Formats: sequence, C-alpha cells, structure tokens
Amino acid sequence: MALLENNNILLRALEPEDLDILYKWENDSSLWQYGVTITPYSKFALREYLSCSTQGIFQSHQLRLMMIEKASGHTIGTIDLYDFDPMNRRAGVGILLDPDYRRKGFGFQALQLIKEYAFRFLSLKQLYAYVPKTNLQSYKLFQKSGYEESGLLKSWTKTEEGFADVYLMQQLSSEKKPA
Repeated sequence: MALLENNNILLRALEPEDLDILYKWENDSSLWQYGVTITPYSKFALREYLSCSTQGIFQSHQLRLMMIEKASGHTIGTIDLYDFDPMNRRAGVGILLDPDYRRKGFGFQALQLIKEYAFRFLSLKQLYAYVPKTNLQSYKLFQKSGYEESGLLKSWTKTEEGFADVYLMQQLSSEKKPA
C-alpha cells in the first residue's frame, strides 16, 4: 500500500476539482477561530491557490492534502503540514474533517498517515499542533494520536467571547539520538 493511504482513506494532492469543497470549508466562519482565517476567500483566490499548489513542500513550506474516503470516493477533509522547517526538521499539523465524517476514526487515521510521511519520508524530528483549549474533541484526537501537551499559550487566539488559551501539542519521532 502507498505511503499516504490505508484501507479506509487516501491522502492526495490538491486538484482543480477541489475548488467547490475548499470554498465551502474555507468560508465556514464557524471554523475561523481554529485557524488564521479572518475574511472569506473568493473562488478566484482559491483557484489561484490551487494553481500554485504544484510547488513542493521545500519551496512553499506547506503541504495540503485532501482526505478521501476510499469506500465512497468522497472528499471528507484536509490535512496540512505548515511552517515546514527543514533545518530544524519540524512542521505544524492542521486537520479539518467535514462534520458528516467526524467521530468515525478518519481524523485519527489521517494523523497516523501524515506522521508516517513526515517522519519516514521527510525525516522530520517533530510535528506540532496548536489546539484551542475549548476544542476538547481536537485535543483528544491529537492526544490519542500520540501528541503530548507541551505548553499552554495564554490568550493566544481572539474569539467572539474574548481571547482563548491554546495548547501547544507535540509529537517527536522515535529516531535514536546520536551518541
């Protein structure tokens, strides 16, 4: 089986056909508090993003993959490596799962696949994620996937209710330390 797939899901590169689903997810303002988006995206801007997504992770310092449920062929989410730092061998991880596909194990599987890719293929030393303290479901997902809480960033993100704390979670590769 290929590196970015298992029996249930496939992680694949962005395609022009992903425009409509990305437009839906990127413009869902209820999700903006979990990322860095503060304004809606136009289809034009997303079309430009898709056309530039052919750059590799070493050029753009990010990689977005679409999550496909193999049984149905449906696009069910995205997973990102961002702030890729080849010198320090680390990258941030972001994940979005369509609400219809949550709590079915797909997020966990995607995190396992991206971990395998990052540690084995890209030779990264660590992955990290910023998880809002209020997003218990995401916290549990990252914890189950092997991430450990490394710190609490106080008043890190602005929400409708004020400023919210964010957990910094990390997962280190199990490579042997040099003697």
